[in-house]
Amino acid sequence: MDSAPAQRRLKAIHGHLVSAADSPTAHLQQNRTAGEFFSEQGYSVILPEKLRTGKWNVYRSSRSPLKLVSRFPDHPEIGTLHDNFVRSVDTFRDYKYLGTRNRVDGTVGEYKWMTFGEAGTARAAIGSGLIYYGIPKGACIGIYFINRPEWLIVDHACSAYSYVSVPLYDTLGPDAVRYIVNHATVQVIFCVSQTLNSLLSFLSEIPSVRLIVVVGGIDGHIPSLPTSTGVQVVTYSNLLNQGSSNLQPFCPPKPHDVATICYTSGTTGTPKGAVLTHENFIANVAGTTMDEKFGPSDVYISYLPLAHIYERTNQVMLAHFGIAVGFYQGDNLKLMDDLAALRPTIFCSVPRLYNRIYAGVLNAVKTSGVLRERLFNAAYNAKRQALLNGKNPSPMWDRLVFNKIKAKLGGRVRLMVSGASPLSPDIMEFLKICFGGRVTEGYGMTETSCVISCIDEGDNLSGHVGSPNPACEVKLVDVPEMNYTSDDQPYPRGEICVRGPIIFQGYYKDEAQTREVIDEEGWLHTGDIGTWLPGGRLKIIDRKKNIFKLAQGEYIAPEKIENVYVKCKFVAQCFVYGDSLNSSLVAVVAVDPDVLKAWAASEGITCDDIAQLCKDPRARAAVLADMDAIGQEAQLRGFEFVKAVTLVPEPFTMENDLLTPTFKIKRPQAKEYFAKAISDMYNELSKTDPNQKTL
Repeated sequence: MDSAPAQRRLKAIHGHLVSAADSPTAHLQQNRTAGEFFSEQGYSVILPEKLRTGKWNVYRSSRSPLKLVSRFPDHPEIGTLHDNFVRSVDTFRDYKYLGTRNRVDGTVGEYKWMTFGEAGTARAAIGSGLIYYGIPKGACIGIYFINRPEWLIVDHACSAYSYVSVPLYDTLGPDAVRYIVNHATVQVIFCVSQTLNSLLSFLSEIPSVRLIVVVGGIDGHIPSLPTSTGVQVVTYSNLLNQGSSNLQPFCPPKPHDVATICYTSGTTGTPKGAVLTHENFIANVAGTTMDEKFGPSDVYISYLPLAHIYERTNQVMLAHFGIAVGFYQGDNLKLMDDLAALRPTIFCSVPRLYNRIYAGVLNAVKTSGVLRERLFNAAYNAKRQALLNGKNPSPMWDRLVFNKIKAKLGGRVRLMVSGASPLSPDIMEFLKICFGGRVTEGYGMTETSCVISCIDEGDNLSGHVGSPNPACEVKLVDVPEMNYTSDDQPYPRGEICVRGPIIFQGYYKDEAQTREVIDEEGWLHTGDIGTWLPGGRLKIIDRKKNIFKLAQGEYIAPEKIENVYVKCKFVAQCFVYGDSLNSSLVAVVAVDPDVLKAWAASEGITCDDIAQLCKDPRARAAVLADMDAIGQEAQLRGFEFVKAVTLVPEPFTMENDLLTPTFKIKRPQAKEYFAKAISDMYNELSKTDPNQKTL
């Protein structure tokens, strides 16, 4: 018999033993076993992908290195969204939950609140109402309106009675709504009066729909349809009353049951339905909030679209911690007014809005006079230095300068979160200095039930998206065609792949596209290119799809460049274009009209028409000069600078089909829409640069 294995076993046993002299009572001590070997990297740990042959390339959160989180550690009994809300209703019954601003005589008043208990009662009534109308368990329920309390009550009702909620974006337009309703075989649609007419116009083309519920509709003011249509139209209040009179016991789902089909707006093609289960949501929120301290004294403003995963997963977290949720009025232009009335403590947003806050504050400072500008700069620099040195800044600066800025968001925000696209490091620093709370940035996608990674509390480095959510593991896979490999120096680079209980079940009725993104070993391929920074921090550096080559062979990642230029004061939105036929980049800029008009006035140019001003060569030159300065500051490489610019007065929107509902530019559509402008810019460049090829 070979004695080597026996010797190894004896050695392992001895490793667990301690001498009696060391400990009179315990004779066993913890000793690392094979499964516990991992390499500490600050906020992450690294493990081998396969025990025998694998490279050490799998990163997990150092907060849960040996087991991916799938349940709340202090509430392991919560396995579904229904379990989560039942506990919240029991625990926070009389606390404020859902708030809206009531209109009194045409003016908007203070927030009026519904408690957790009241919301729980309403969700039981709505679910019972659906059973009353004969809607079977497992049916798909469409929700077709913007954020308001009824959205969450319907969603909670779906969880309690094992229905599948299907958000229908109010911004997707009727074609996409029709497609989703048919694709998911939606049987019930909750809508508002505005979206009802749109639905009725193509009712004959959505044969699966049996019931339409009008939120905010008034009995007697909604159309009754001929019985031949097989569709009933009722008001929300009517359904609520019928359900209350015929209450049914809950029909709780299992953790692996489908909770929602969340359709993502592709930048090309038809929407794809991401199938997410109850355990997907619970795992994501349990991991993300592992060390967070929230409670009923916190207040959150809901204005990010509930049809998107960012706000949807936030709501699971808010219900879990008993946080009050105030809804905006439904008008982005009145958001600042709602913030002042609600005074939230938690503010989640997207870089687009943070960029506007940044530009607004700097513009106000510049126009406030020399003394105030000097005071702001002194306060900003003093606070910045203190934060960089890990010290507490003097409260004097807040009293003198920053409290006025904080008041813009209500004055109580202690946590600001950014997601959906990259937030530039200097804007993150600006938010920390001006608003004084914690500022964090996350990275995620619909297919991972939201958060993949997030900047850890206490991590003061910016320009990255933090360490993995404790509910998933992350690895980078080589992309040789783009020269990204695990051997890259100083840090490994590659496509970000994610695995764990947060990964979706696949695209609804689309096996082919599912197989494109989830491999045989369960890794989701995100299409994003990342690198690991010291301390186990993930940084997104590129996108696999939106990459193109210039004529001289240089690869361009346009989003990265657009995120730089959008900090230019003139630029509201920016579309950077280039291709392999041309050696330089051009841009179409949707201008900030107020800034452009102010510039024109300062230059003595009189022009009331913003469209006319956009065509003025002097305006183009001024914008390009400012963009160049911003580009140099951000250390763009020579070929990443745009060489020509076209100014347009109208913004890129979903209505003109240039933006997805998550505010990403639809590149193929933008290229087509601005084809003449692009062609004109390249023709102009070819006159000044003989090496520049034209289209």
